[in-house]
Amino acid sequence: MAERLALFATTARGTEELLADELKELGARRIRQDRGGVRFMASLDEALKVCLWSRIAMRVLYPLGEFEARGAEGLYEAVASVPWEEHLTPETTFAVEATLKDSEHSHTGFVALKVKDAVVDRMRDKRGARPDVDPRNPDVRVVAHLVREKLSLSLDLCGEPLHRRGYRVRPTAAPMKETLAAALLRAAGYTGEEALVDPMCGSGTVLIEGGLIARRRAPGIARDFAVEKWPHLGARARELLEDMRADARRHERKVAVPILGFDKDPEALEAARRNVKAARLSEEIVLSEGDATKLPPLPEPPGLLLTNPPYGDRLGSGGQKGMKSFYFKLGDSLRAQKGWRLFVLSGNEAFESAFHARPSSRRQLWNGPIECTLLGYRPFYVRPGSSEAPLGAPQQPVDVAPVRPEDEGEE
Repeated sequence: MAERLALFATTARGTEELLADELKELGARRIRQDRGGVRFMASLDEALKVCLWSRIAMRVLYPLGEFEARGAEGLYEAVASVPWEEHLTPETTFAVEATLKDSEHSHTGFVALKVKDAVVDRMRDKRGARPDVDPRNPDVRVVAHLVREKLSLSLDLCGEPLHRRGYRVRPTAAPMKETLAAALLRAAGYTGEEALVDPMCGSGTVLIEGGLIARRRAPGIARDFAVEKWPHLGARARELLEDMRADARRHERKVAVPILGFDKDPEALEAARRNVKAARLSEEIVLSEGDATKLPPLPEPPGLLLTNPPYGDRLGSGGQKGMKSFYFKLGDSLRAQKGWRLFVLSGNEAFESAFHARPSSRRQLWNGPIECTLLGYRPFYVRPGSSEAPLGAPQQPVDVAPVRPEDEGEE
């Protein structure tokens, strides 16, 4: 491999800009945003730093090339043209992961099998023996992405996707990926220097990612990376990562701000407690049973409120009309928290009007297959004209007498 590697970090759609900024902070160069990821250049130690420290990237890939691959034979020939002997040995185990989009092939398993056949046949021709396939714990993971007749081949530096931090021991229904939660926190400008509250914390992902930021703990500190087992780079990668992990542990710090989570569902709260414990953040994160529409006054000084309310009728009350009523009550509750910055990830187009406050920022992104909007609100104080308003305090425009959703009828 070249001294400086051309790499591609994948990420959730809509978070490419956030990942690009993060990669710049981590020392990457020649950064270029692409759909679903960011291309960049990095030396081996910089690439390993990205693997260890990126909170937003899903994977870090080393592209081997792009090829025209028509039909099964064209697919085989394209893969066989790659000098696999530079990346594998007969003793190396490997696995192939294939994804398809608008392809003439209908089954990822078939494409993965063709890629595997081409790899082992080339290795047998060049080295006299073939490497074994290990789908569970391979030394090298080959990623094949076929869009129509264009085949992209890469090696995965990380192995398991980076969102798998290792702390999610008890998930809830439709949990948010760890990397998306970290992206939301970055979009909200959270650095761990202010209080953080999630009034509908679910399994606790936003709070845990916030705790890792406040703790200054590397998200990949407790895991191994596939590149450590690569035949030509593994020894050097292990040596560099050993030093990086030790340095990361030395620079962790105590959390000096409150991190609070509420949820009215006892099962969700129990899941959050178990996940917080697995993340070794039980001292930093405080969880309480509570209804987001009836939040108690939060501690001073104010900080960041970040939450992901339900998108559909998971509250068991009246379809879209019931959701609008819930959003209205949520707005009343959150606007009562004076001075707190507020960010809401909304996947329901009725949220903004029912919430009855004008956002100061918006960002389109995807929570899995669901298109969402991250809405940012400046700190709320009191309604305009009130004698309680502190002198010089900024004021968020809020309707003095908003119409309740139940009075509006169905949209």
